[in-house]
Amino acid sequence: MDALDRIAAPWYAALATMIGEVLPFDAHTHVGVNDPDGYRQTPAELLAALEPIDASAVVFPMHEPAGYSEPNDFALATAAASERLAAYCRVDPFANAVGEARRCLNSGASGIKLHPRAEGFGLDHPAVSGLFALAHERSLPVLIHAGRGIPALGEHAVSLAGEFPQARVILAHAAVSDLAWIWRAAAAHRNIFLDTAWWNPADLSALFGLVPASRILWASDSPYGRPSLSFAMHMRYALEAGVPAEAIGLIGRRNMELILAGDGPAEGPPPPGLAANGEPIAARHDPLLARISSHLSSSITAIASGGDPTEALSLARLACAVGDAPHADVCAAVLELLDHADALLDSRSDDRSWPLGAQPILFAICAARTPSVPLPELPDAPPPTRAEAERRESG
Repeated sequence: MDALDRIAAPWYAALATMIGEVLPFDAHTHVGVNDPDGYRQTPAELLAALEPIDASAVVFPMHEPAGYSEPNDFALATAAASERLAAYCRVDPFANAVGEARRCLNSGASGIKLHPRAEGFGLDHPAVSGLFALAHERSLPVLIHAGRGIPALGEHAVSLAGEFPQARVILAHAAVSDLAWIWRAAAAHRNIFLDTAWWNPADLSALFGLVPASRILWASDSPYGRPSLSFAMHMRYALEAGVPAEAIGLIGRRNMELILAGDGPAEGPPPPGLAANGEPIAARHDPLLARISSHLSSSITAIASGGDPTEALSLARLACAVGDAPHADVCAAVLELLDHADALLDSRSDDRSWPLGAQPILFAICAARTPSVPLPELPDAPPPTRAEAERRESG
């Protein structure tokens, strides 16, 4: 079992006791070997990553600077060889996108992936309307990378959702650049969905609190996220936000099944973070746990920018030195996760901007932000004391 899967195992098992059996369906995974960011994933590696939680997945090509025809065929062949997988085609609007999408859909693709930032286009590109018309005609999903740096992405996506109501519009990465307002649009457009392939605790808390569970799709972003850790992390955020345990199956699997069948959305509970007047309920966080998650978030920012996370991680350990105060068990769990992260960061042998050691840190942030969700049994967790923090400093 992979090191990250071993870390996830007790957390996933504890989650299963709360939500029952969910066979996850990952809405966002990749295969490919040519992405300029240095990440790679073979079909065998993807299947190995899904196996520990018995997950299925949607798969599509990573960034391929030389074009997508052959990578799309590879993704289709990958899906055809496994009952766990369904494939989307990835297309570039500057390179016969509608023709390539139609070819792939006729060959068994289940949807279309667009990455406006990587391919350098906006959703007002003329080819995008043609792709949405194709998806509308066949009641298929269009998954859109919805991170930063794409002008007016949210406005254009909502307009396309209205113009092509049978197309399922999936905004990846919690639609993080437009989440401030697009949660309202999700309520008004039954064909808008958001996936969870993201890490920031405030964004994820807002996603699960403000968007109906029937419009959220669990997504790991594999290989950038490990499915076992990702599922446990995202579902803890959902439960902390107030999503009922019985609705976790919608997010974790059922919504994706309905989209691939051309159906849905399902009926589900209202967003738990909205008051009777439809406005967000003000959230409160334990100030001691908020210190931990803040320092850990700073460490992630340092890692992502190629900097040194050491000081932020040291401050996070010191913030865990609460002794026998409330949430001492949460602080102990955070310390154990940071020990795992240290081991992976110390053994880092690649130059990727997103090392494996970042993933236990992301989960430690989650642990600090989800104190009302029961913890797993962690018999080896360090004590949350100043002496323990100093031991790590001197070690």
